Amino acid sequence: MPDSAMWTSASHEAGPVLPMVPEDVHGIRRVVLFGPPGSGKTTAAGALGRRLGLPVLRLAPRPQDARVPCAGLLELAVALPALPAARELTAALDEAAGRSGFPDDAGRALRLRRQTAALLREAPPMTLVVDNAQWLDAVSADVLGWALRLTPDLPVIAAERTWRPGGAGHWCGEDACAVRIPPLTAPQAATLLSPYRLAPGEVTRIHARSGGNPALALALADASCRVPDRDGESESALPPAVRRLVGEWLDEVPARVRELLTLAALDDRPDLELLGRLAGPAAEDLLARAEAAGLLDIGRADGSVRFASPAIGTELVARLPGGARRLLHARLAEASRDGVRRDRHTALAADAADPRSALHAARAAVRARQRGDHALAAELSLLAAQRTPHDDGELLAERALTAVRDAAHYGDLPRGRAAARLLLGHDTTSDQRVDALVALIDASGQHLHSADELFAVALHAAAGRSDLTAQILIRQSVWANVNGGDPHRACALAGRATALAEAAGDTTTAVMALTMQARLQRVLGHPDAETALSRALSLPRAASIPVNGTPQHLAARHALFDDRPEEARTALLPLLVEAEQTGDAEATVDVLRSLAEAELRAGRCARALDHAHRAQALTDKTSLSSAPACYTSALVEGTARRTDLALVHARRGVDAARQEDNKVFLSRNLFALGHLLLATGRPKEALEALEEVRDLEGSQQVRDPSVLRWHPELAETLVVLGHLGKAQGLLDDTRRTAIDLGRHTVLPPLERTQALLDAARGDYDTAARRLTDAADHLRHLPLERGRTLLALSHTERRGRRRASARIAAQSAADLFTTHQAHPWAETAALTLRRLEAVPAGSDTRPLLTSAEQRCAELAAAGASNRDIATTLTVSVKTVEATLTRVYRKLGLHSRFQLAHSVTPARE
Repeated sequence: MPDSAMWTSASHEAGPVLPMVPEDVHGIRRVVLFGPPGSGKTTAAGALGRRLGLPVLRLAPRPQDARVPCAGLLELAVALPALPAARELTAALDEAAGRSGFPDDAGRALRLRRQTAALLREAPPMTLVVDNAQWLDAVSADVLGWALRLTPDLPVIAAERTWRPGGAGHWCGEDACAVRIPPLTAPQAATLLSPYRLAPGEVTRIHARSGGNPALALALADASCRVPDRDGESESALPPAVRRLVGEWLDEVPARVRELLTLAALDDRPDLELLGRLAGPAAEDLLARAEAAGLLDIGRADGSVRFASPAIGTELVARLPGGARRLLHARLAEASRDGVRRDRHTALAADAADPRSALHAARAAVRARQRGDHALAAELSLLAAQRTPHDDGELLAERALTAVRDAAHYGDLPRGRAAARLLLGHDTTSDQRVDALVALIDASGQHLHSADELFAVALHAAAGRSDLTAQILIRQSVWANVNGGDPHRACALAGRATALAEAAGDTTTAVMALTMQARLQRVLGHPDAETALSRALSLPRAASIPVNGTPQHLAARHALFDDRPEEARTALLPLLVEAEQTGDAEATVDVLRSLAEAELRAGRCARALDHAHRAQALTDKTSLSSAPACYTSALVEGTARRTDLALVHARRGVDAARQEDNKVFLSRNLFALGHLLLATGRPKEALEALEEVRDLEGSQQVRDPSVLRWHPELAETLVVLGHLGKAQGLLDDTRRTAIDLGRHTVLPPLERTQALLDAARGDYDTAARRLTDAADHLRHLPLERGRTLLALSHTERRGRRRASARIAAQSAADLFTTHQAHPWAETAALTLRRLEAVPAGSDTRPLLTSAEQRCAELAAAGASNRDIATTLTVSVKTVEATLTRVYRKLGLHSRFQLAHSVTPARE
């Protein structure tokens, strides 16, 4: 099967969103597209057929045709009525239909094969597309297969629901290229659903619920109903159109397969071992059938089993009557080897009205929590609350509040909402109601809808209680900063929370409020930021404060802003242990991200990758926003391993932040995107991203340049594109602000960019002095020092001092290699190879001619061949030939390498 990296969208002729087809099937004559109902096979087949540039002849057998011998051959003959061979084939089929014994008659079968082959040879140039090929009758498939072997040049595209690559050869050709239609990506789903004008969060939920199946996504959107939450209360809430689609999908497999799939749907984490115990020796075949039908994704390495779309499991469970469901849970309890999961199934097998099942679930939740299985704890604690008798109000409130907190710990928003509704629907104390609302707000993260209304309800519940009101104001402060993009208002709210908490003598809430206040004051460049943080650090810290909300974590972040990565790392490691022990997913991700940034600043790229990967994995398996982890992954991957993967993370983070209206991490992911685009030689694209960062930071009145260091990156991009006046203005403004605030760690990167600006103006001596001084100030930050030395090498080369350029490039290469910053090491190595390719004594002789140099500079700046031809007043072919010579002389193979080996020209 083609590598997923090769996939690109098909032609736009068929609509705005198309399934993905591989670019490398262009020259392949026989292709089988397969995937479940609604995956877009028909659209993909049509698009691929048009891409081949030939007229398309489409056959589309229907379910009833599968039982009619030769129905497919007749459709083929009728589609080409003007051909003599088609008339002969039709006559033969009519004759055969009137005789008994067909198609067992070998002579008649051979005649049909010959006539079909003759028809295909006689047909004009075309592409044969057989849609819904799973309903092609057996005789037609056999005859077509024989005839197609005699016409190897005829392009054939078959689209069908199931086919197992690696099994018996396909009728359209034994060497047919098998292409599974993949699910829609999140951006594709957003484009597909754009006519419905849904809220971003609704689009995200529909994409997740559909598993990326286009037909399911459209049906969910068309139903205009809430996508069922995974909270146990809406298992039958799939709209009728979705149920019909999923039912059609499930009908592709026998009843025994559906029975095993139902057992998998009832387990919270099914695996091959459990299903093997339930189904016995037949399990392997049954699961293979489900996988071939596209219903399951099986992890061979870890034995995991996952439905291709969560709607499949929802539908399977919804079909079960209550009694049958309890019996299957009893079977699962008996087969389970895991004590806590056995307790889960035992509780679900019991009558919901039996209070003993609530007690059983509550005890199992405690065990799950103790062993760190917080996803299961959230489910079990909600189950315990739901099954607690309503006349025992105190116990119900206690269990519902526990369920809200468990859900908040794991970032399980649907269960958090369900538990909060349960608690708020009964008579409870103000403390309990506010605790539930605060936990729900914390669990909601970036998915908090109707925020103003929820905060109003919470403040009403806290009326007259300064300590409770302060807790709500802290959450309002977070919301005003992240989603409102108003750090001034957020800081004022945090200040009010601090005053109320201190007046009430609530030290715990005061610590949280002061920490939030210090965080915002640092962003705004307020001189009292460190004072507020010191006050928070001086107060005793309660265990109930989330680790990522502690002043200790903020102090570590400030150490990172001030280029003290070792101090930050020392403070963060014990916080990581604490976050993991408490099972707080969001806190764990935040600490892992901070550690990744600290290790990266210190030059320990391998450790940074490990922390970033763990943060990303934990984010992806919970309902946490992906924007924060994507930002860290983009920075770390782009520095330590692969820029292409880093760009994927950055773009995903931008999309997530836009959907969630998260202005803080929209800025950060755009910054990462711009940095990566600049590093990979795409300055025009980088400029667009970085200018949006500048606008976002300006609208949010972010003043401290040490928090997000976009300023030198944007200035460098402006220099590369020749906007020298704008670059100088940005550098001057940022330098003044940094000095006013005492943020002297920001100055060396600004000096690096100022040196590039000096060099662009032809002052290579001043530029070299600046870069040498900046490199000396960056000895404790090896990767920043390496970037500065690499800039020094380019500057010295432009100043015709190649010996000095080689020394600087070698030093940069050594640093990047030692610290495992592989993309930068490759860039430095390319620079060094180019310099070393010049014979000794030729420092004053350019390697390229003036025309080649100008052409290379324009290409390095991101200009297309047509743009270069227009600028230089030459033909596009001349540009291509010139760049070919440049690549050969410099030992390069791509524009990516060229961008790091040639100093771009001023526009």
